[in-house]
Amino acid sequence: MHSRQKSLRARCPSRRVLALRLVSAACLCLSLGLVTFAQVSPSQDDPDSQNGQIVSPARKAADNPPYPGSLSGSVVDQNGNAVIGAKVKLSQQDQADRQAVSGEDGRFSFANVPSGPFQLTISCEGFATHASSGVLRFAESEVLPTISLAIATAVTEVRVGIPAIELAQEQMHEEEQQRALGFIPNFYVTYNPNAVALSTRQKFNLAWKTTIDPVSFGLNGVTAGIEQATNEYGGYGQGASGYAKRYGAGYADFVIGTYIGSAMLPSLLKQDPRYFYKGTGSKRSRVMYAVANAVICKGDNGHWQPNYSGIAGSIAAGGVSNLYYPSADRGAGLIFENTLIGIGTSAAANILQEFVIRKFTPNLPNHDPSTP
Repeated sequence: MHSRQKSLRARCPSRRVLALRLVSAACLCLSLGLVTFAQVSPSQDDPDSQNGQIVSPARKAADNPPYPGSLSGSVVDQNGNAVIGAKVKLSQQDQADRQAVSGEDGRFSFANVPSGPFQLTISCEGFATHASSGVLRFAESEVLPTISLAIATAVTEVRVGIPAIELAQEQMHEEEQQRALGFIPNFYVTYNPNAVALSTRQKFNLAWKTTIDPVSFGLNGVTAGIEQATNEYGGYGQGASGYAKRYGAGYADFVIGTYIGSAMLPSLLKQDPRYFYKGTGSKRSRVMYAVANAVICKGDNGHWQPNYSGIAGSIAAGGVSNLYYPSADRGAGLIFENTLIGIGTSAAANILQEFVIRKFTPNLPNHDPSTP
């Protein structure tokens, strides 16, 4: 019996050993519990938690904007040559459009571009508009493939079945309706940058309608009255006879100058006697254009050239005027004086055409401004 109890004590652990084992097991369980708690509990330092709560990926993306990146690329033509001055527009959802211009090497770039979908629109004069899209990743510096622009397809308006002479007649009919303040003839200006050249008959017809217009008679009468009041061309005398002579001389100058400078010589030299309204550019460029048009004009071929018709017409009119002006006022001085006055008057009239007269001319046809 004693030996059996001894054998049982040898096989069974002591109470102390059992207590140690129980303590060890409890410590192990406690350790496992702490690890599990640490894994599932949000930490204040955890970027995915706020105020001890787990934050969803959508909310995290909303509260933390995507890191900006950059876009760059180059624009070339179909021959591989750099396109300078191409306008590149960057569009993104919830972002204002941004623009860049290609440099001398055709390159462009955008910095601080938010990640996400984007669209580029490239435009340049003479080329077809190009559009492309893509997606920029977080903090990515993306270099786009070379963008090749195609040549724009020319759009030409063709009026089938209408000969050029009939089209010019329609345009001249529009010009014959142009009257400043509703009554002053403004026939020798066109607001159509692509106006068709006038035929010889049309040039003479325009001169005829200008010289017989009632307003032309009235303005010449006012001029004759001023000359008589200042006793200009004193050889004509005073009174009704002096006024009639001044009136006749002034009207003769007007008719001869109009027919020679705006009909005869333009027909022989194939030049257009009209002023082509510019209407665009800076004030200085428009003034220079208006002054220059006193000594240059458009040819019937559409090219700019010296205004031989207008200058020679002034000289010819001055020469003819020697036949009826008082002998004391005749000579070469009168010819060149009238020529210079004619050029100066044309320059002043052109400036008025460019900045003033159009505003006071009602019912003008709608044409795009000329860009000579």
